[in-house]
Amino acid sequence: MNYLKGALMAAAAVSALGWLPAAAQEAPPADAAAATAPSDYQLPADDPAPEEPAAAVEETPEPPPPPPPTPTISDAVAGGKLLFEERIRYETVDQANLAPTAEAFTARTRLGWETADWKGFKALMEFEDVRQLGGEDYNTTINGKAAYPVIGDPDVTELNRLQLTYTTSAAFTLTLGRQRILLDDQRFVGNAGWRQDEQTFDAIRADATLGKLKATYVYIGQVNRIYAEKLDWDSNSHLFHAIYAFAEPLKLQGFVYALDFDQSAANSTLTEGAKVTGAVWLDLVKLTYGATYASQKDYGRNPGHFTLDYWEADLAATFDIYTAKAAYESLGGDGARGFGTPLATLHAYQGWADVFLTTPANGINDLNFTLNAKPRLKAKYLFNLDLTLRHHDFEAERTGAGLGSEWDAQVTAAFNPKLSGFAKYADYDGVTAFPSRTKVWVGLEYKL
Repeated sequence: MNYLKGALMAAAAVSALGWLPAAAQEAPPADAAAATAPSDYQLPADDPAPEEPAAAVEETPEPPPPPPPTPTISDAVAGGKLLFEERIRYETVDQANLAPTAEAFTARTRLGWETADWKGFKALMEFEDVRQLGGEDYNTTINGKAAYPVIGDPDVTELNRLQLTYTTSAAFTLTLGRQRILLDDQRFVGNAGWRQDEQTFDAIRADATLGKLKATYVYIGQVNRIYAEKLDWDSNSHLFHAIYAFAEPLKLQGFVYALDFDQSAANSTLTEGAKVTGAVWLDLVKLTYGATYASQKDYGRNPGHFTLDYWEADLAATFDIYTAKAAYESLGGDGARGFGTPLATLHAYQGWADVFLTTPANGINDLNFTLNAKPRLKAKYLFNLDLTLRHHDFEAERTGAGLGSEWDAQVTAAFNPKLSGFAKYADYDGVTAFPSRTKVWVGLEYKL
């Protein structure tokens, strides 16, 4: 019994240690294994599964902004700018051969609108009104008051400008309608802007640029002169002007002005000319120079036959705020007529007393010297000071006879960015054919 009991205990021990053959071990039932197996296999917590890359999420691109609406003509009109100017001026003239002293207190108002660009087009409309603020104690040239000296500012309300401009690029611009035309220094074509009633032109203008070459062609159908509408001229005139800028020291110009006027046949002329200008620096001094030659003959409706010459030379030096200039200008005459510039801004030349608005029959030579200073004074309500002093000595081009002399002086200043003022003086010491006279102007100008 003891032997049997020991054998059984030995067998149990061997079985517990797993030393029995696999066949002798009792396998668990299949359903029991399934019941105890985990539903999802998991690695131990200290050995996590590798992360799978997240699936790429496609971002939906934002839709492009809608294109801006195509500008309309109404948008161009609404997006334009107001044009407004007011100039109030007092002028007096004391002339030796006329007893009364002329006095004019006038106001010029300009009001208009310029559109914004629309497919290269811009339109502009501007009205101008000139009114007397006092009595009409002067000769406007159209009021019949010949006992008084001339002050060429009659009352007028008119359409000053009405133009359409088309610009294809920086190389070409076409302007149609009533417009302001300023060519070069306005010696032959300008707007006579000193007078209250501006000179404008009903014209077609083309401007072209090719590299250093700039060219302008103008056809003029009517000249709206400074004496209101009564003295305007119907025109069949052609202007051509070109400039080639080699560099700052050398610019060449050429021009042809074929003028033909219904109401002024004597001013119908053909003028052809050339001009050279330039500037050079000598240390701190800037030198500028100019020289012009032109030839003029009868043209179109002009009943006369003539050929007259024009030439001019000038030299100026600028140092700091000071400029000194010497100039000599000669307009030929043949004893019957003088070289004419009927479309020029005449007030700027041959003296501010306006004695020689029409060139004398024997022509005129004008030797003049100018001093200009621009002080650096900048007070709160006084800046951009500009002082000018000029002296003219006149003589007849054909005979050499003296035609008098003149002193001119002017001061201008700004009171704020839109308001400026001026005072101006001209004293002509004349001869029998051209009586002495003194003129004084004081004025204010406001401009948007």
